[in-house]
Formats: sequence, structure tokens, C-alpha cells
Amino acid sequence: MTALWKHPEFRAGLRDVAMVAPGLSAWGVMTGVAIVKSGMSTVAVLLMSTIVFAGSSQLAALPLIVGGAPIWVVLATAFCVNLRFVVFSLHLRAYVMHQPLWRRLLSGYLMADLGYVLVTRRYPEPPTDLAGIAALEAYWAGNGVGGWGSWTAATLVGVALGNQVPLAWGLGFAGILALLGITASLISTRLRVVSAVVAAAAAVVAIALPLKLNILVAIVTAVVICLLLEKTLPDRSAAAPSR
Repeated sequence: MTALWKHPEFRAGLRDVAMVAPGLSAWGVMTGVAIVKSGMSTVAVLLMSTIVFAGSSQLAALPLIVGGAPIWVVLATAFCVNLRFVVFSLHLRAYVMHQPLWRRLLSGYLMADLGYVLVTRRYPEPPTDLAGIAALEAYWAGNGVGGWGSWTAATLVGVALGNQVPLAWGLGFAGILALLGITASLISTRLRVVSAVVAAAAAVVAIALPLKLNILVAIVTAVVICLLLEKTLPDRSAAAPSR
């Protein structure tokens, strides 16, 4: 089988993630600055910047680490913040179950929020033929490598800048704008409009929950309601997949 990086879809994955890289990088810079300001050791800062590919859980865990919270509290917080990936993994299970365990673990590590959106937009259904599977894996790899590289480089820039970049600049908001922009591009059917509205409303209603559990509430609520609606009112306006 042709190496993934030689496949045209690998370059397509790199190209697509490059379109949202500016917002992702701004978020990464602010995460790097926050890590430095936390007062962690240089070794810990470098390890977190290059290994932990999860901005929201990093930002949630940092105050707990600085405050000397027990490790189980730090891990539980990071777990709760990233519970949305349980939903993502249920959807993506059919895409990767043909792979050996080590490949599934690596694929999961490289899959971030924007990566999930981009992969499922390009491949709404998991391919079943060998050529399609190879194309999916190459696109996933290009998307994941590009996303990880952008995030890690930006985080290291934030670490290098340290106290020279004040958190008050709010550069992380650019990352939120990138997520909103690509999410809006996916709202192409009435059922998806309902899903977005329900998720937004549920997130606001549950915003008082600790550990950002309102995100999980929003995801679960939107999924349940849309599954019920899909059974009674099938969405007939689904747009053809963009390739």
C-alpha cells in the first residue's frame, strides 16, 4: 500500500487544516502563555506543550495543578472536559475498526475537534472499498499531522514568549471563531439547524454546571432530540458530500 504521506488525500488533509490553522494557532499561543504563567517547571512545560494535544483540558487542569489539587481531581477534570470525544469516538468507530490497536490509538490521539469536523465533512460515511479506505486514512493522517503540528508549534511560541504576551489579549477567541466558522459551514440541512440550536440552548441553560459539563449536556441533548426527529421526520434535504 502506498505510504499515507504520498497519497493525494494526505495533502488535501494538510490543505484543509491549514485553512483553520490561524485560529488554532492563536489558541495554542495563549495556551502556551498560560502554561508558562502557571509557574510549572521548564521540563513540565515542555512535556505538556509537546505531548498533551488538548487545549481545553490543559486550560482546565492548569489552575488545579498550580493550586496543588490531588492528581485524581486533575485527571477527573480533564476527563470531564473531554467527554465530548466519547461521542465523537462512537461516530468514528466504523471508520477505524479495521485498523490494529496501535493505529486506532494513534488516530485517536491526532483527532481534535476541528479534525473531527473536517474528516466527517469530507467522508460523511465510512468507505468500504480498499481505495476509499486508503483515501480516508491518508486524509485523516494529513489532517491530524497538520493540526498537531500547528498546535504544538503555536504552543511552543507561547511558551517562548512567556510573560511578554498578556492573557488579557484574548487571542484564544480566534480559536473559538475558527470553530464557529467551520461549524456554520456544516449546517446545511434543517435537521442540522435544529441540532445547532438545541445544542446552543442546552449549553446556555446548563452553563452553571462545573467542569464545563454543559458542553456534554449540549451534545447529548442535541443527539437525542435529533435521533428522535430523524425517526419521525427523516431529513430529506441532505446535501451531497463535498469532495
